[in-house]
Amino acid sequence: MADSARAARLAKRVQVLMAQSLRTVIKDERIDNVTVTDARVTNDLQHATVYYTVFGDDDAKKDVAELLVKRGGALRKELGRNLTIRLTPTLEFVADEIPEGASHLEELLAKAREKDAEVAALREGKTFAGEEDPYKKDAEDEEAEA
Repeated sequence: MADSARAARLAKRVQVLMAQSLRTVIKDERIDNVTVTDARVTNDLQHATVYYTVFGDDDAKKDVAELLVKRGGALRKELGRNLTIRLTPTLEFVADEIPEGASHLEELLAKAREKDAEVAALREGKTFAGEEDPYKKDAEDEEAEA
């Protein structure tokens, strides 16, 4: 049976090695804007997925994706040299969309805070149309509260 703890340790090692190898193996200025955010390895240690983000526009992201696919073999070779396991895992590079999703969520939360502030400003100085507690109560409940 495969050991998931070992796979997690190997994933952390793959993340560090890929971050280092991107600068040493791929000698291209487009790779300077790449950050390796996470790596995951299957429990059988055969496949590794490397998540990365690219600072820049869509063209830069597309160029980096093509570059990583093109130079994937050299990155895998460098990974195999630095790992102490029998088989080198295959590499798959996936663009990490979490930062964009987080910024979109922050924008939505900012809009919600603005709306809450508007409602609070409208509520300021207002009173209830009827009683403060509009629910009917039994006489026994009123005596118990008093």
